[in-house]
Amino acid sequence: MATYKAYDAVRRIAVLGCGTIGAGWAAYFLARGYDVAAWDPAAGWQDRLRAFIDNARPQLQAVGTAIGREGKLEMLDTPEAAVAGADFVQENATERSGIKADLYRRIDAALGADAILATSTSGLILSDLVEGIASAPRFVVGHPFNPPHLIPLVEIVSSKVTDPAAAEWAYGFYAHIGKHPIVVKKEVPGHLANRLQAALWREAFNAVIDDLASVEDINAAISQGPGLRYALMGPHMIFNLTGGKGGIRASLEQFGPAMESWWTTMQATPSFDDNLKSKLIAGIEDEMGERTISDLENERDTRLILLLKMLRDTKGT
Repeated sequence: MATYKAYDAVRRIAVLGCGTIGAGWAAYFLARGYDVAAWDPAAGWQDRLRAFIDNARPQLQAVGTAIGREGKLEMLDTPEAAVAGADFVQENATERSGIKADLYRRIDAALGADAILATSTSGLILSDLVEGIASAPRFVVGHPFNPPHLIPLVEIVSSKVTDPAAAEWAYGFYAHIGKHPIVVKKEVPGHLANRLQAALWREAFNAVIDDLASVEDINAAISQGPGLRYALMGPHMIFNLTGGKGGIRASLEQFGPAMESWWTTMQATPSFDDNLKSKLIAGIEDEMGERTISDLENERDTRLILLLKMLRDTKGT
């Protein structure tokens, strides 16, 4: 079994793809004191990355992620140059199988002998992407949630050929730098968290199709209701509390039959036809009012920072 660097020996991290996810990773790694070698194929990406990092810096300081000494940022012209000498690679290429597979072939020979690559793919099957890649045993899924410089979760998924020690190392490294990794035991489209999220979206979109409520009220049904609890505890622990002092056993007995009957009415798969699209767009535009996407992002991040600080300060209470 291969051995990998001690976490404290990691100095240089390559970030491949610097869109929203990649830029968030770059800002996070820099705040943790790591030097970042960044690359992106799009025109003008350097200016956008610098602007993102400048905006994220005070946010990372506010939540306690920044350790004081920020790492150095180097922006390179090729992915091969970025991964050369990197102790760890976070790949964030466009969510297309062919694009990712082509990128892996390009960097295969340049990747360090003990460097691990984690892909941020939100739902692709890693085993389908690494065929013929010599360094594939050192590839894992390290899927974050947007915005990745703030949200703690990282999903770890192994391919059929991933070295178990590499997956264990990735899990430990993310924990070492302040993330909250979880292990997804099997490869499935969407991993775990996105499948849970997609199940909720399915019902939310069906509620629009069925005219069950307005788009704004469907949003409020989560943000002003169960969504507040989900930030504190996961769905199973919340269900445990639903049973009162009887806990999960009481919940299963009392609410299980009713929930099973609800599920029989929740089998429809929505289609993004013109009717649904027009209703969603109209509802969102009405709820946004004069606010822009930038306004919404700022609102989200400001509240998220306060929430993260509260969760940190009240942990264990």
